[in-house]
Amino acid sequence: MATVTFDHVTKKYGEVTAVDDLSLEIADAEFMVFVGPSGCGKTTSLRMIAGLEDISAGLLRIGDRIVNDVAPKDRDIAMVFQSYALYPHMTVRDNLAFGLKLRKVPKPEIEKRVSDAAGILDLGKYLDRKPKELSGGQRQRVALGRAIVREPAVFLMDEPLSNLDAKLRVQTRAEILRLHKRLETTMVYVTHDQTEAMTMGTRIAVMSEGRLQQVGPPQELYDFPVNRFVGGFIGSPSMNFVDMTTVPTADGGLTLEAAGISLAVPERLRESLGAGVGHSVIAGFRPEHFAISAEAEPGASFTAIADVVEYLGNEELIHLNVSGRDIVAMLSSEHRIRSGDALALTVPLPKVHLFDSESLLSLTAAAAAAS
Repeated sequence: MATVTFDHVTKKYGEVTAVDDLSLEIADAEFMVFVGPSGCGKTTSLRMIAGLEDISAGLLRIGDRIVNDVAPKDRDIAMVFQSYALYPHMTVRDNLAFGLKLRKVPKPEIEKRVSDAAGILDLGKYLDRKPKELSGGQRQRVALGRAIVREPAVFLMDEPLSNLDAKLRVQTRAEILRLHKRLETTMVYVTHDQTEAMTMGTRIAVMSEGRLQQVGPPQELYDFPVNRFVGGFIGSPSMNFVDMTTVPTADGGLTLEAAGISLAVPERLRESLGAGVGHSVIAGFRPEHFAISAEAEPGASFTAIADVVEYLGNEELIHLNVSGRDIVAMLSSEHRIRSGDALALTVPLPKVHLFDSESLLSLTAAAAAAS
């Protein structure tokens, strides 16, 4: 087991910067998830840990050892690829054992490790089959098993579930989490799926355009995103954003106004917004935080028309028309909302996110950190 430390690591391809000044420490036995859109630098970061990409600047440590110039085979890591990368002419048993044979591990030890891995992943009855005789989920378990038998200090996983169907992804997510709990080994996992990141990671590193945006436990990223990008990327369905303007009230308070939307600014945020007229700010509202309200409640209030209703069973995804603006709300299906219905909605004040319109940094997270 080992820590993994990025110390101002940069990766460039010619004039293109794929990873820009990444500093991050992954703790021993932690399950760290890199998440972000395509091209954000998450896979490049993983491949630098594996030694499959050279580092342009900075230092990378596994444990106490700087590994910038250490060959992949000498880094004590094991990698699970998106494509499984199994040998089609070999049985499951031989696929699991092949890497150990190359390292000249004694035969009794190979047999023990293969047997242990097969037991962990419930592969015992498939050991004499070839990959073409297995389902996608079983092949993925073999790929995981091939990493387990190595007994590495660090497991690296590059979008290992992307080739599976939705139901199998959920099952395999649980298997990987059980595996992490059982092995207590450092795992670094790359995905573009924020649901995978939220359900699996001890901590999540959110990346965009080669830069680390925020790192923290899933709940922290969900409740206190540091900027608009993280707020919009973490959470499904994604956060709604509305440009609003400050308007002083007669009693010395402050409201935010946009067509069809009104929000009384909480006391803790008034100083950061100032008391002037016309200050621009971006308000963020998560779909799941909307509530139908017949009376005015503290928070953001909406007058809206239901445009499209997507039935999801116990919930409905409502696409709302708010003065020509499209906003998405997730409400209980017991309301039986139909297209064309007029709705009075609120988002409770503690659930409202505010972002500076220029820097796109979160005013809400900054206020929470200062309190």
